[in-house]
Amino acid sequence: MILEVNDLCKTFRSAGNLEPVEVLKHLNLQVAQGESVAILGQSGSGKSTLLTLLAGLDAPTSGSIILNGQNLQALSEEQLSKFRARNIGIIFQQFHLMSHLTALENVSLPLDLFHDAQAAAKAEQALEQVGLGKRKTHFPHQMSGGECQRVAIARAMVVRPAILLADEPTGNLDSKTGAYVSDMIFDLVREHGMTMLFVTHNEELAKRCAREQRLQDGRFI
Repeated sequence: MILEVNDLCKTFRSAGNLEPVEVLKHLNLQVAQGESVAILGQSGSGKSTLLTLLAGLDAPTSGSIILNGQNLQALSEEQLSKFRARNIGIIFQQFHLMSHLTALENVSLPLDLFHDAQAAAKAEQALEQVGLGKRKTHFPHQMSGGECQRVAIARAMVVRPAILLADEPTGNLDSKTGAYVSDMIFDLVREHGMTMLFVTHNEELAKRCAREQRLQDGRFI
């Protein structure tokens, strides 16, 4: 298994006297190498919180996440940052591109962390794969929303991560652009034999994955 989630819980505590909010409750999940899994659920069900934990961007209250043989909770912040850059590709609903960097520079960022001598060439190839080779010198403000999301896809894919985490990646796009971008994600995942967790509330998109897991009130049902 490339991903094992064991008895995962996440509770948020407020600064006041309010009761703590248990967002995720004793989740268990196993994902095989090369498998695509849709995480379905309504707004507030805990989908994005789960993805944030799987990405190592936040820590669970209890339980464990083992990704590619590594227990994420056993890593220091520095170790986790390096592990994430090598093993986890993330596509957010918001593009999270660096506004002062060109498309090429945004895509090469994960490779630059490891001083990869081929960073520029690999980033250029990744942009070609998403049809943006001619836009490599453009900045985010010079591109459409769909183009920015394609840059974000190229950035997530450029390191050939062990797992791709996609959090409502078409949520900010119109239906036509969203369909184009989702086709691109599924095509690239299939082409590279990648493992993917695809968070969505879109039933039709979920059906394109090999398996569906539905979250409700912080539990899989």
